[in-house]
Amino acid sequence: MDFDLTERQSYWRDRVRDHIERFVVPRVPDYYAQQAEGSRWKVLPVVEEEKARAKQAGIWNLFMPPGSALKHVDESFEFDGPGLTNMEYALCAEEMGRVGFASEVFNCSAPDTGNMEVFHRYGTREQKDKWLKPLMEGEIRSAFLMTEPAVASSDATNIETSIRREGDEYVLNGVKWWSSGAGDPRCKIAIVMGKTDFEAQRHSQQSMVLMELDAPGVNILRHLPVFGYDDAPHGHMEIELKDVRIPASNMLLGEGRGFEIAQGRLGPGRIHHCMRTIGTAEVALEKMAKRLLSRVAFGKTIASHSVWEQRIARARIDIEMTRLLCLKAADLMDKVGNKAAAAEIAMIKVQAPNMALQIIDDAIQAHGGGGVSEDFGLAHMWAGQRTLRLADGPDEVHARAIARLEFGKYGGVPRPDKGASR
Repeated sequence: MDFDLTERQSYWRDRVRDHIERFVVPRVPDYYAQQAEGSRWKVLPVVEEEKARAKQAGIWNLFMPPGSALKHVDESFEFDGPGLTNMEYALCAEEMGRVGFASEVFNCSAPDTGNMEVFHRYGTREQKDKWLKPLMEGEIRSAFLMTEPAVASSDATNIETSIRREGDEYVLNGVKWWSSGAGDPRCKIAIVMGKTDFEAQRHSQQSMVLMELDAPGVNILRHLPVFGYDDAPHGHMEIELKDVRIPASNMLLGEGRGFEIAQGRLGPGRIHHCMRTIGTAEVALEKMAKRLLSRVAFGKTIASHSVWEQRIARARIDIEMTRLLCLKAADLMDKVGNKAAAAEIAMIKVQAPNMALQIIDDAIQAHGGGGVSEDFGLAHMWAGQRTLRLADGPDEVHARAIARLEFGKYGGVPRPDKGASR
């Protein structure tokens, strides 16, 4: 097994790393200063300025799959990105995870990444011209409406939003929440998952459609803070869909194919999240080490106390193990596809945020009272990683998938309990 990076992998990782260090990191103070002025729900000039710089440099839409790898009859090379593999992009995503808004600078932030892949893989030429082009240009943003407050959405078959055909239109009714990105004034289009046939087979009831955010009947009920953070201007919204009418041409791929689209969308997205998480963990470890070396307690630096040596060592070990697992998953996705890499994708989705949470928690402890303040960014960092244990499926769902694959090696899976054994 060769652990050395290829020339191309190193090239893209280093380009992203150098660009962030030279241009993005120095703008972090500007970002927070602009965020503190006026309305929370606004476009920040610093982000638009840095997007233009990254686009000019050609570090843009890095996640987009090469069109030549797709077989869609309407495909055109004009919708291609640089054609990075999952492995190559994973290395870049780790670098982006070091600064909160870096992903957006390169037009590589969720949920736009996943939504653009959906358009790229499953959209018609008309849908791509109308929505994929401006998304790829960074002119608009998008949302993904799947989770619902009234049901346990960890089982997506529970989703109750109805998508009913009426002539040349579909009519949408339901309530969605944790609709990330819907607070941004640039958010113009949403991909909505709902049911077109409540009587079909369990995984054939769902469909995905395109819905404009300003359509009549789309009502933002409230903003949902995350541990008190509003995540503006991105935000997470609860949205009511009340007799929302959309053209029938806004159906993606076809009725009953929502799960097929979801599986194509979520696999790469989980890898993106996990690699950014590793970048975040690296930042937390750096902050922790510097703090421990700079503070004195009981006559010696805090770093000299053995408990902190253990925690620093554990952090480095856990980051390295997690990175290797994530890169293995990305490599498998490139070589054998998302389905064959299902176990590795599930494992990294459980491991990465839990690893980062422990390191961030230790870093908070090392900073004392400062750790829970806004001065060092650790509290916000922790809130984001804690949320990731739920995003794109909670830990328990992924652990269930891992366990069932493991049981399958030995002849089967656990059956539902049908009463006490005799």
